[in-house]
Amino acid sequence: MYLYPIMSKRPNRNVSRFFRIGLILLEVAVLLPLLALLITNQVIRVSSEAHIYDSIDELPYNRVGMVLGTSHRVRDGGPNPYFHNRMAAAAEVYHAGKVDFLLVSGDNRTRYYNEPGEMRSALIQLGVPSEIIYKDHAGLRTLDSVVRAKEVFGQDSITVISQRFHNQRAVYIARHHGLEVAAFNASDVPHHKNDRTRLREWFAKANVFWDILTNKTPHHLGEPVLIGRE
Repeated sequence: MYLYPIMSKRPNRNVSRFFRIGLILLEVAVLLPLLALLITNQVIRVSSEAHIYDSIDELPYNRVGMVLGTSHRVRDGGPNPYFHNRMAAAAEVYHAGKVDFLLVSGDNRTRYYNEPGEMRSALIQLGVPSEIIYKDHAGLRTLDSVVRAKEVFGQDSITVISQRFHNQRAVYIARHHGLEVAAFNASDVPHHKNDRTRLREWFAKANVFWDILTNKTPHHLGEPVLIGRE
């Protein structure tokens, strides 16, 4: 008569134990990626800070400045402030005598989407001579732009021009690949207009370490291009 009550309690204890284990595993599955995200972002921010400049007067000279690409328009067809702020910063760097040449690196996967072409046109409108602008049509990612600057365009030292959050990542990648690098910060965009970009950047910074672990290389390399020596 006492056997049934005793046996009926065992399944309840087992269910409770498995439930607790499940909660622990769920917490680990959620917290570990978040922790990795925080650590990787902080490592990139801290290690790149000494190479990033807000002041044009403090920016060191490099023969070539590389402008990182983005679309000149946003999804609704309006002007992209990231693009225009980068072009203004690149023109400022050139006119201040901090670089002799500009390499505009971006996505040109089809003839209908040409970031380097748009960048070149915008820079010319800002008074930059066309003959000092070189186009990299295969800068599909920041990794591609940085590695191609070294392997295709022959640069060992370069100035990167983009917004601070992007420069942090570019500097880290460049230094990992053996480039001497400085970066000049273009004006940022108000936070209420760039929440999606900021969120995407957190994951992009974390992905830098995956690229390093897997020895990721650019989609395209190609024949060398001599900047300023034709």
